Amino acid sequence: MEDDSAARAQALFQQGEELLAPGEWALAEQDLRQAIALAPRFAEAHANLGYVRHQQGDPTEAEACYRTAIGLDATHPAIHLNLGALLARQKRHAEAEACYAAALALEPESSAVWSNLGALNLNLQHEDTAEDCLRHAIALDADNARARFNLAYLQLRRGNFEEGWALLEARDWYQGLARQLNIPRWQGEPLHGKSLLVGYEAGHGDMIQFCRYIPWLQAQGARHITLLCHPALKTLLGTLQGVDQVRAFDDAAPLPPHDVWMPLLSAPGLAQTREDSIPAPLPYLHADAALCAHWRPLLPAGPGLRVGLVWKGNPQFENDRDRSLPHLQTLAPLWGVPGVQFISLQKGRGEEEVTQCQATQAMVDLGSLLRDFADAAAIVSQLDLVISVDTATAHLAGALGKPCWLLLPWYMADWRWGAQGPQTPWYPGVMQLFRQPRDGDWASVVDAIGTALQARATAK
Repeated sequence: MEDDSAARAQALFQQGEELLAPGEWALAEQDLRQAIALAPRFAEAHANLGYVRHQQGDPTEAEACYRTAIGLDATHPAIHLNLGALLARQKRHAEAEACYAAALALEPESSAVWSNLGALNLNLQHEDTAEDCLRHAIALDADNARARFNLAYLQLRRGNFEEGWALLEARDWYQGLARQLNIPRWQGEPLHGKSLLVGYEAGHGDMIQFCRYIPWLQAQGARHITLLCHPALKTLLGTLQGVDQVRAFDDAAPLPPHDVWMPLLSAPGLAQTREDSIPAPLPYLHADAALCAHWRPLLPAGPGLRVGLVWKGNPQFENDRDRSLPHLQTLAPLWGVPGVQFISLQKGRGEEEVTQCQATQAMVDLGSLLRDFADAAAIVSQLDLVISVDTATAHLAGALGKPCWLLLPWYMADWRWGAQGPQTPWYPGVMQLFRQPRDGDWASVVDAIGTALQARATAK
């Protein structure tokens, strides 16, 4: 009878394991729980259930499952690795590092573990250690895309663009689009007389930042350039020089034939961009005059500074917990600066916080009325300043040539803002960076912005 239970548990385990790759979490959980009920000391089943619960957004139960699995059988390096990854996401860095050390003690030549250890050190700004770990991971497995991407992140942040762009090709954001296209990918060969489809990837901010390469692609001789983008960007990106057609990825009509295609974020590498040769002809995007006229009556009148605010980003972004402010109230020290009129550009999550703060600081709430980025551009173009966390609105302000003060977290600040300093070559002369001096310290950032805002308001 016990042998029969063990066999059924093994079958359920295998069935559940096969459901992991396609992400069928609920079905996998069901099979794994049944396997554990039949064989409570089945370590691998507990471990896989931990992985499923992590993917389902329950880190507490996931950790319990991993620790149960390790208690039953501590000889599986993958379990230590997965527990370490879970703990790293929670910023339990010392515990995560101990898990990776345990995994390496069992499998010293694990590229995956060295990669995760590199990422951990990268996020803690231990850059030399991170580089050593990531290079070792790649030496062990040249196809380790995660290690290559993390090393790209490090090298780009350091300004080592030549290697950084090459390593960035390890990203997989555009693979879904690539599978749908039956045309060759452009690799830098002569473009003269050819039609080029430039594919979307990543988020709205990435598209706004890197669409600046479309004029460069036109200069390579492309006969026709179609830019495929997110729906909310379609109208705005139509103002870009060098683009012949802008299509949203949800447009019903099929794409016309093209000779070649490329993902947008491959353009800097193909252009051999270095830190001193970033194309930055600001502005390279423009607000529509009719939309400006539509939004003008809704903007505050008077002589004061008109300042737009964005305090939260997309919650699906991996580092949103650190880059977004906890609440609009975090910016409350700015309310005391005289001569400033605040306009909320916050769209989606966080909109309700405007109402919660109106008693202490009245502001014009336009974020909830925005239909797309063309609307946002029409508003931003009529402001004096945008104060934003690291979101697409910051890139929009920069691309419009509008002054923007960017709040950056200490933990996992994006590579594109460099490692230090208040300026960025991506938006020269218009964007100022305000960096956390330590993890989680938004108070210091807001104090610095308050001082700068006081000076700007006084000077107007």
